[in-house]
Amino acid sequence: MIYYPLTTNTIDYEDKKLAIEVIKSGKITRGYYNKSVEKYFSRKFNRYALLVNSGSSANLLALSLLTNNKSKYNFNKADEIIIPTLCWSTSLYPIIQTGLKPVFVDIDINTLNLDLEKLEKKITKKTKAIMLVHALGNCTNMSLLMKIIRRYNLILIEDTCEALGSKFDNKYLGSYGSISSFSFYFSHHITSGEGGLILCKNYNDYKILLSLRAHGWSREIDDLEHNKSKSFNKLFNFINLGYNLRLTDIQAALLFNQVKKIDQYRNNRLYNYNLINKIFKKDKFLNDNINFITNYNKALISWFNFPIILKKLKNKKRDIICEKLYKLGVETRPIISGDFSKQKIIKEKFKSLTKSQFPGADKIHKSGFMLGISSKRLNPKTIIKLAKDIKKVIKETN
Repeated sequence: MIYYPLTTNTIDYEDKKLAIEVIKSGKITRGYYNKSVEKYFSRKFNRYALLVNSGSSANLLALSLLTNNKSKYNFNKADEIIIPTLCWSTSLYPIIQTGLKPVFVDIDINTLNLDLEKLEKKITKKTKAIMLVHALGNCTNMSLLMKIIRRYNLILIEDTCEALGSKFDNKYLGSYGSISSFSFYFSHHITSGEGGLILCKNYNDYKILLSLRAHGWSREIDDLEHNKSKSFNKLFNFINLGYNLRLTDIQAALLFNQVKKIDQYRNNRLYNYNLINKIFKKDKFLNDNINFITNYNKALISWFNFPIILKKLKNKKRDIICEKLYKLGVETRPIISGDFSKQKIIKEKFKSLTKSQFPGADKIHKSGFMLGISSKRLNPKTIIKLAKDIKKVIKETN
C-alpha cells in the first residue's frame, strides 16, 4: 500500500465537469477553452502563448522555429546548442532532430541546475543558444545567466516543464528567454493528462509557431490578421512545414480552473519542501547521510520533487534503498534522467557527446533519487513517518 506517492491528482470535480460539458457539446477539438487558457498565460507571463499536446512538443516547436527558414534565426547544422547534462530526453532530442549540435554542460551539485562557470568555458563561435532546463523547479542565477546571454549574443530557450510558478527576482521562470516550454503531464504542477505550452515574446515568432503547430496552415495567421480571402482554398493554404501538435478542448477545459491556482500550488509545494527539509535535517543521521540542495535568495521555487542525494552510497545500494522504500509504501524515481550522457541511446549513437566528464551530474546519476511533492499541503505526521522509513532503509543498506 503506497502511503507516499510520487504524484497526486490536481483534477477536481469542477475540472471534470467542464471537460464533460465539452464532450457533450461535440466541439472537442481546439476551441473556447484553448483560447481562454492561452489568454490567461499570455497575460500572466506577458508573452504570446500557444497550447500544444505536450511539453515535449513545445520543445520540438521551439527548435523547429530556430531552424525554420522563415524565422529570423535560421540556425544551421553546424550551430551548437548548450544543454545541461541533467535533462529530460525531449529537452535534448529536438536539438538532434533539427540537425543542430548539442553540447553538454555539467550542473552545480548544490542547485541541480546549469553550472555557469562551466558554461562559459563551453561557449564557442558556433554556440547560438542555450536550452536551459529548470531542474525540479529550481533555477540557476538568472541575473548572471542573462549577462552571459547578452555578452555572447545567445538565444535562451527555457524548459520550464518542471518549474511552473517558480520565480527569480520576482519574475516568473519562463519569461526570461526568447522561447519557453511548459508541461501539463499528469505528474506535473497542474495537469490535463497530457498537454503543454510554448511561450514566445516576438510576434513574428508567434505567427510561425501558429503555422508549425497546425500542419503548416495559414488559417490561424489569417484569422489573427483578419485576412478576408474569398478563395475556395482559404482554409487549406500551406505556407510552412508543420506538424499537428494541438491540444483538444477537453484537455484545455481541465486546465481552465487549474491555471488560476498556479501561485497557490507554488506556495503549497514550497511549504511541503520546507517541511520535508526541516524534519529530515533535524535528524542527525539523515543530515549526515544526505546532501540537501539549495536555491538562490532571489528565487521563489515551485518545487517539482524533493531530491535525495546520498553522501556515501551509490549505484546498487541506492537501488536497494529505493526497492525497500517501495515495499514500505514510498514511491521513488531517478532525478530526472540522471546524467543523460550515460543513457544507452547517447552512448550508442552520439559518442561525441560523451567525451567530457560531468562530476555533478554523475553524482546525481549514481547516488540520487527523488520523492514526490504534492500541489496540496502534506500532513507533518506523514513526513515524520517518511523520515523514519528513509532512515531505516539507509541504516540497513549502509
